[in-house]
Amino acid sequence: MERLVNINVPIPSEVLLSLRTERDEFAAQMKALTALKLCETRKLSIGQSAALAGMDEAEFIKFLGRNKVSIFGTPAEIADDFKNA
Repeated sequence: MERLVNINVPIPSEVLLSLRTERDEFAAQMKALTALKLCETRKLSIGQSAALAGMDEAEFIKFLGRNKVSIFGTPAEIADDFKNA
């Protein structure tokens, strides 16, 4: 069984009021967006990022697409791959 760690991040209550969101919804959004960024910067794999976001891999890949993050890398990385092939 996977071991989980809780991290407490203080958030001003005004943020939740401004976004008109509940604490749990905001926490889920923070996890998903953090996972997106860590995947985009190649610090976590798609699988690790999906787990962090609380999604399966297929759902997370769709989430990446909706947020215009390629699973194949940046155009420059893809060009380098072709050049080095």
